[in-house]
Amino acid sequence: MIGLKEIRKRKGYSQLKVAFDLNISREALSYYENGKRSPDIDMLCRMSEYFNVSIDYLIRGEEFNKK
Repeated sequence: MIGLKEIRKRKGYSQLKVAFDLNISREALSYYENGKRSPDIDMLCRMSEYFNVSIDYLIRGEEFNKK
């Protein structure tokens, strides 16, 4: 989840704010950001909508490039 932490920081959001807005614990968000846990597809979709980025960006830190 390379892009998750990056986009959160770029938007100036604290872990607590994002966790509250997504209705998850701050600890869960921290685990997602640090690769200790992986969110399910529903949570990935919610995060994608919340940050207005693709799921690919959240996971890899870059948009999908078709080669």
